[in-house]
Amino acid sequence: MPTKLSLALAPRRRLSRQVAWGCFTTNLTLPGFGSLLAGRAVGYAQIAIALTGFAVTTIFGVRFIIWYFANYTRIAQAQDDLGGNLYSVWLEVRWALLGMALFAVAWLWALGTSLLIIAESRSGDGPGVPPKIGG
Repeated sequence: MPTKLSLALAPRRRLSRQVAWGCFTTNLTLPGFGSLLAGRAVGYAQIAIALTGFAVTTIFGVRFIIWYFANYTRIAQAQDDLGGNLYSVWLEVRWALLGMALFAVAWLWALGTSLLIIAESRSGDGPGVPPKIGG
């Protein structure tokens, strides 16, 4: 039987420590998906920003690589106009760097959400949870 994949928001409930850590690792891998698993609506925005950043990085990164190989000899051999060469490289790479920055924003936001999820799971542990061994 095939697995059903859904981006529906999970109901918000108190999570066990194990599930909270699962949301944490999921958010570090795919920003926003762990937030959705924990019932946080901000996961949709995190996913949108992360996927946008990934797409922008991929599209403009490939364009930059093609441009770089097409202009390699001009850039590598022209020592008299170093500032002009750096400016032309900047004009080509800036959109790829913007995509990386967007993904980094989504990743850091998901990291912060994950830390809140873990903190809530720890505070919700009642007397039925055995103490940690060692440490």
